[in-house]
Amino acid sequence: MKTVVQCEVNGEPREALVDPRDTLLQLLRDRLGLTGTKEGCSNGNCGSCTVLMAGAPVCACLVLAGEAEGAHITTIEGVADGNDLHPVQAALIQHGGTQCGFCTPGIVLSAVALLAETPQPTSGQIRHAIAGNICRCTGYDKIVTAIAAAAAEMQAGARQ
Repeated sequence: MKTVVQCEVNGEPREALVDPRDTLLQLLRDRLGLTGTKEGCSNGNCGSCTVLMAGAPVCACLVLAGEAEGAHITTIEGVADGNDLHPVQAALIQHGGTQCGFCTPGIVLSAVALLAETPQPTSGQIRHAIAGNICRCTGYDKIVTAIAAAAAEMQAGARQ
């Protein structure tokens, strides 16, 4: 029996009719049309479907849509401020931290969550935060450098 799920996605109240077996990934992509969240492995191993739920990174393929009832969810579509990229997004571009881009939304959201919790992370903390995000194209060094640069930029902006 289908049920209505009401939640906040990217700061806007949303609702959708879902099957009890639907995942948050299906809710976002198929019901709400937010296709920036990518489906990779469908079993939580690749991190391509990472979104923020109450500020914490989760694999949307492992969360049932019904669990999103009343939740605050952020997808890649909600990270930028209009046409202004989030510092993590801008730094990934500037430092060559993207290749094919399939993993990028999940990495961005993992990094955004890290920087919200740890504004000046070490390289080890960055690597730990993105450990659940598999990238088949890069060696992660440029991604880590980009996240560190975004953290520094955000800290500099906070001091102004």
